[in-house]
Amino acid sequence: MSTPQERYRGVHPIIPTAFHEDGSFDEASQRRLIDHLVAVGVQGVAPLGFLGEGHKLTEAERRRVIEVIVDQARGRLKVLVGVRAFGTASAVAQAQEAKQLGADAVFAAPLGVQNDDALYAYYRTLAEESGIDVMIHDFPESFGTVLSPALIARLANEVPGIVGIKLEEPPVLVKTSQVLAQAPHLAVLGGLGGVYFLEELQRGAVGIMTGFAYPEVLLEIWRHYTAGDHAKAAEVFDRYCPLLRYEFQPKIGLAFRKHVYKRRGVFATDHIRPPGLRLDPRSVQELEATIARVGLPLEPVGAA
Repeated sequence: MSTPQERYRGVHPIIPTAFHEDGSFDEASQRRLIDHLVAVGVQGVAPLGFLGEGHKLTEAERRRVIEVIVDQARGRLKVLVGVRAFGTASAVAQAQEAKQLGADAVFAAPLGVQNDDALYAYYRTLAEESGIDVMIHDFPESFGTVLSPALIARLANEVPGIVGIKLEEPPVLVKTSQVLAQAPHLAVLGGLGGVYFLEELQRGAVGIMTGFAYPEVLLEIWRHYTAGDHAKAAEVFDRYCPLLRYEFQPKIGLAFRKHVYKRRGVFATDHIRPPGLRLDPRSVQELEATIARVGLPLEPVGAA
């Protein structure tokens, strides 16, 4: 059986949920996105995180989004589903649903309690009762809960179902080293828009889970680095840093990514459910100028 680091190597984009202009779920656009990401060559997709507006969906909508993505992926991509709940029972139910619908793993936010014993019990129960691979989502800026390296390592070393972590607590590179020093078998995936991806790989991350609209860039960096050509990986990373930096703006990053997918013919609309920022004309101009500056396309996917 493969190890978690082998199973979850590579690029796993956090994907947005497609909506019609009236706010209803746009199944056709969601399927086009999956096909586009298969063509790009990423290893997996991660629906229903913050970028996926999972917190804005009804339970029935959440289930349908997972069904559509798993069906369209058809084993061509791993599917890692976001879990966030106010209590253990509801988190377990979300994870069990993801497993039932054919997902490979979940990435689970912590509960809003700052107590290591309670957090340990939560993640242990989630892993044991759901029966699906569990990745910890470590993002205290959004969740308000700090997960210490010691707690993360204890979970990784004592709970077989805890297979990895999406690590997003700055200083992220220092924490990556601290976690892997205590749990060297854990699959660490970077995040934070990819702005530290090269250094995350240098610190021992096996891949990334983030919402960048051009995951082919992240894939190129990862392929060069894992092939041993670290200089080429750095060259690619440096080339695209202006866009990584610009797109990873708090609160408006989702709007940037949906705009790109609409321009490229993947999404029919760039609709965001409220509350959520929409793009103003100046921001559109800046985004598209930055995309042009680094030499990436805005033409429809598949165009010459």
